[in-house]
Amino acid sequence: MSGYDIAYSFYGANKDAVECQAPEVLLIGPAETGKTLAMLWKLHRVALKYENVSIVIARKTLTSAYSTVLRTWEEKIVGDTPGITKYGGEKAQWWDYSTGSRVMVAGMDKSSRVLSAEHDIIYNNQIEEYTLDDWETLTTRTTGRAGHIPHPQCLGDANPSWPQHWMYQRKGIERFYSWHKDNPTLFDPRTGAITSQGERTVAQLKRLTGLRYKRLWLGQAAPAEGVVYEGFSEAVHIVDRFEIPKEWRRIRCIDFGYTNPFICQWWAIDGDGRMYLYREIYQTQTLVEDAAREIVRLSEGEHIEATVCDHDAEDRATLERHGVPTVAAKKDVSPGIQAVESRIRKAGDNKPRLFLLRDSLIQADAVLAEAHKPTCTEQEFPAYAWEETKDGKPNKEQPLKMYDHAMDAMRYGVMYVDGIKPVIAPAENPFYA
Repeated sequence: MSGYDIAYSFYGANKDAVECQAPEVLLIGPAETGKTLAMLWKLHRVALKYENVSIVIARKTLTSAYSTVLRTWEEKIVGDTPGITKYGGEKAQWWDYSTGSRVMVAGMDKSSRVLSAEHDIIYNNQIEEYTLDDWETLTTRTTGRAGHIPHPQCLGDANPSWPQHWMYQRKGIERFYSWHKDNPTLFDPRTGAITSQGERTVAQLKRLTGLRYKRLWLGQAAPAEGVVYEGFSEAVHIVDRFEIPKEWRRIRCIDFGYTNPFICQWWAIDGDGRMYLYREIYQTQTLVEDAAREIVRLSEGEHIEATVCDHDAEDRATLERHGVPTVAAKKDVSPGIQAVESRIRKAGDNKPRLFLLRDSLIQADAVLAEAHKPTCTEQEFPAYAWEETKDGKPNKEQPLKMYDHAMDAMRYGVMYVDGIKPVIAPAENPFYA
């Protein structure tokens, strides 16, 4: 299948956004409304129509782009279209068109090389993850100085976010709001009847819970009520990458899973006791022995003080057999949540004691991404919620056992670093005898 073979038709807000020529365009809507396909198709048609156009497909992190928006680009837009050449191998860097146009890939976390230049169009996938500074920086790269199309644009699509998000407030953006009825694979545009694919997709979205249900199914700009870690802020707790000093302590934290994701987090602890997540495996369908080999490879040259681990004896034995010695985590949930909350709050120096480095994820899990589930620790924070009481209020004694895999691993690490010692069984763990 190729771009020349497909005759896509767009409806509702998706059609309006494709046709809009304003300098700043944003398409907002719940999951599976066809937003991304519409935006990508617009890029493709521009690259085919005009000569020497410079276009960028961007996401907040480059790693996440390859398992999400670029899969759609390759599978549903460019395919094997004649006259388009892909460069960069499996993780493509750009596509050249016979018109002389080029479509490049960038992440805001690794943006200096691509996003410092002038472009005709920059399309930003899932800008609910962006800061206002990110967006305003990109608008300075699409002012028309590239000069190859009559209407240069900074484009974006987004799932709903909290009501005060800048994307709802910024003046000068042309906003379009798409709904599931705008996606012709879900609802017949002629009759309005739901399709068989629509029935499957709607059933999947209705199974979401809490904040994800409100935003990804109902399309609400919903505040994060009932979230366990209310104090977590992307603007405060997610920081740019830096080289970890060799003298800092380092630990790993593991939560086992196969159908659910297998989690391994690498944390560095500075001289003041602050914790920094700097590397992460978050993968489903992963055997423990395969994960162990990857953990050893990724940790080469590092001194790991301890690998704090879920209690499954067989899985721990598999890790140790492959060179990953473990200690059993302290798993008390309530004290652990309180310990994490304490670190999230700002201390006397006006800084929290827990941070996540951008682009820590080794590889995004495509299965999780397609199911609209979290794919990394960062994405679990707004999804990790308390159970509700009968009157609909959060029960702050018991979190839901959902979207908690990285939260559990993080809790193990915090309790270890804070001196709440894990159980070490010498008979099971000769490495720590």
